[in-house]
Amino acid sequence: QVQLVESGGGLVQSGGSLRLSCAASGIIFSFYGMGWYRQAPGKQRESVANITSDGRTNYADSVKGRFTISRDNAKNTVYLQMNSLKPEDTAVYYCNIDPTPVIGYWGQGTQVTVSS
Repeated sequence: QVQLVESGGGLVQSGGSLRLSCAASGIIFSFYGMGWYRQAPGKQRESVANITSDGRTNYADSVKGRFTISRDNAKNTVYLQMNSLKPEDTAVYYCNIDPTPVIGYWGQGTQVTVSS
């Protein structure tokens, strides 16, 4: 059974930082590209950042230069370092396979709230 468990969210002031983690089990983690996604209230879920199995990264324009995605295959974990946070980054953050997220793999997500 595949599980993706996100953690590390919280409440932070504008300009602050958070580091999200996503621990994967039930898959051969190193084979897959992974992505971070977010969904703000009333909006569709969107891709934030992704990392290929060999470590190449890509970012949404809205987070480029502020967020950094990384992975540790030995720990089956993907990270998202978020710096210079803005109120518009407020959302529930999820991880999943990239580029094709699997519906059954969505976890509970982790809430990020940025106050102005």
